[in-house]
Amino acid sequence: MSAPAVAGTGPVVRRTVSLPALWLSGWRIALLVAILAIWEVVSFTLIDPFWISRPSDIAVRLWDMAVSGSLWTNSWATLWQAILGLALGLPVGLGIGVLLAALPRFASVVEPFWMGLYSLPRIALGPLFVIWFGIGLLSKVMLVFSLVVFVFILNALQGLHEVDRDLVNLMRTMRASRFYILRRVQMPSIIPWIIAAMRINVGIALIGSVIGEMLGANRGLGWYIQISGARLDTTGVFTGLFILMIMAILFNEAIKIIEDRLLPYKRAS
Repeated sequence: MSAPAVAGTGPVVRRTVSLPALWLSGWRIALLVAILAIWEVVSFTLIDPFWISRPSDIAVRLWDMAVSGSLWTNSWATLWQAILGLALGLPVGLGIGVLLAALPRFASVVEPFWMGLYSLPRIALGPLFVIWFGIGLLSKVMLVFSLVVFVFILNALQGLHEVDRDLVNLMRTMRASRFYILRRVQMPSIIPWIIAAMRINVGIALIGSVIGEMLGANRGLGWYIQISGARLDTTGVFTGLFILMIMAILFNEAIKIIEDRLLPYKRAS
């Protein structure tokens, strides 16, 4: 039965979404406050703040960085490199995944080689990226790209393998072209796999951006953490890590919003 209507007002809509969201946000804030409070107490009573700093000191440092403008400069440099690497890795990885799925024999031949490339530690390749692309933006973007593209390839390839074969065969009996099947059946089916790859790659992209800055840069959170460590500035190191954590949380929330838009059935469930 539909909800009862009130004259002149239309159907009555029950608001059941805001309360769980408010409850969840409240518990998250309470957990964060408890962790920070325990950290602050421990730094005063059990462990020298030289080793673990203090939340109050980190808050002061964040304020100083915000006033001086270095907070925005360093955060944006790291974030922009990660975004560009992801933006380049997504279409390239998706395209290669589709190509390998369409050419299974070719995929079987090249699989050991590209899996070998995937297994290479990127930090060992970092000096080569600096030599090839310099110490500017391009070397960081390419380092991030080299980290995230393989995750997109693997997820796209696995997602295409998981597509309902009966549905594909049905479309073939109806004489649908391979491109039509790819566009109308296979690509929509692998959206959850691509979203999952994006969630994984958020942290990987930030790692790649930070590593690139540590190898050679004059700004960015990786650069800031490195120079803070060289000065034995524990508060500076924890401040950089805290900003990276907040950045990753916001990045993941943005992906969650995109997921709700593309996959409304998951939000309803």
